[in-house]
Amino acid sequence: MRLTCSQKDLATALNITNKAVSPNNTLPVLNNVLLKAEGKRLHFTTTNLEIAISCWIETQVKNEGEITIPSRLFTNYISYLKDEKLDLSVEEGNVLLIKNSDSTTKIKGIPAVEFPPIPTVEREGELVLGVADLKRAIQQVVFAASINSTRPILGGVYFYLEKDHLMLVATDSYRLAEKGVALQKSSGTVHCIVPARTLVELGNVLEAVEKVKTVEVTVSKNQILFVVGEIKLVSRLIEGQFPNYKQIIPKQSKTKVIFDAYAFGQDLKRINLFAKENNNKVIFRIKKDGVTLTTDTTQYGEGEVHISAKVEGDGGEIALNSQYILDVLSNLGSNELLFEISEKSNPVILRPHPSTDYIHIIMPLKI
Repeated sequence: MRLTCSQKDLATALNITNKAVSPNNTLPVLNNVLLKAEGKRLHFTTTNLEIAISCWIETQVKNEGEITIPSRLFTNYISYLKDEKLDLSVEEGNVLLIKNSDSTTKIKGIPAVEFPPIPTVEREGELVLGVADLKRAIQQVVFAASINSTRPILGGVYFYLEKDHLMLVATDSYRLAEKGVALQKSSGTVHCIVPARTLVELGNVLEAVEKVKTVEVTVSKNQILFVVGEIKLVSRLIEGQFPNYKQIIPKQSKTKVIFDAYAFGQDLKRINLFAKENNNKVIFRIKKDGVTLTTDTTQYGEGEVHISAKVEGDGGEIALNSQYILDVLSNLGSNELLFEISEKSNPVILRPHPSTDYIHIIMPLKI
């Protein structure tokens, strides 16, 4: 393999594919990026056997070939070079030679034949949606997925089609987030659970792209493929049946409260300093003139604050996990937050006001 490419393009591609490299791989080749020079392109692929990320850049290929190189070492080294043309070539003994205007470096690699094959995704369902829309949906949903490995299904985000929208749903059984994303195109069936870790990495990829405006999604029985311009991300799917979450969403509300999102967030952060010592429990006392937030007495003290809010319907009190609410506020995307409350033992619905395409449900705590 012998080629010439720009430092900037090389660094960009390595930073993207490096996201699929896990630090605790026991198989040495999984710490490497597969480089394949073919035609006028240099292809990059990494995998941790759960997800695989690949992309390509335009290069001047003089001799085709392939090799795997330690990804993090290669990425860090290239980041320190000047933005100029680089000459890459493979020497005997699986060594990558990197030359620029003032240096020559050799990095030992592993033969490409030892790199695991990337699965092909058979087409059962296809979608096209906006990069910005999907990125926003991931941010608003993925944090509600469970980090507990005892129930793998809850460690993923449920994808399914509803009319002309892709619905994303995540829950850890204490809270639930649902977001609808408008589709530009769809065909076939989509009914799958995508690992939350996959979507976190996809979100990082979407954050890095600039010119590409759409994401193409292909779903098969066991795999899902996301294509963003020259970038591809393949992931396994989680097997199993996602809970029938629709049945826990309250159909009616007795009380509606509209908060100024920023002011409410600042007040809640103050109260949360004390609530942290009691499992983030905050009591909401709702009256016509607003809402009073209080905490139980902890070893550091207690807190209380009165918040102006628009209150409709019955008053009452309910206890909620303050950190869950702060998570919602961090991803709300609106100036106002709507609380919908039915009974103090029933889930509370939180949504941006006046939007209806995103809801968050939080189970109440005992008072």
